[in-house]
Amino acid sequence: MSLKDRISEDMKSAMRARETARLSALRLLLAALKQVEVDERKVLTDAEVVAVIEKMLKQRRDSIEQYEAAQRQDLADVEKFEVSVLRTYMPEALSEA
Repeated sequence: MSLKDRISEDMKSAMRARETARLSALRLLLAALKQVEVDERKVLTDAEVVAVIEKMLKQRRDSIEQYEAAQRQDLADVEKFEVSVLRTYMPEALSEA
């Protein structure tokens, strides 16, 4: 199962479980992936999907920083939740060993 298929399946399960915040984050991710596919006119590989996720993570981190600087903790919390959802699809980092 490709990474994109796994994300789609997780979105369906979030719909069934009525997890609105998780569903929203997954929809944003799938929309970003679809946009890249349309722009480049090709089906994304898992490595390209990971690159899109990394870009989204960077955007979320920048947003969190700006929201916290503006003392908007409510918006920062939403972005932090999206980061936690996106991180589940990133490959495991290499350990020290």
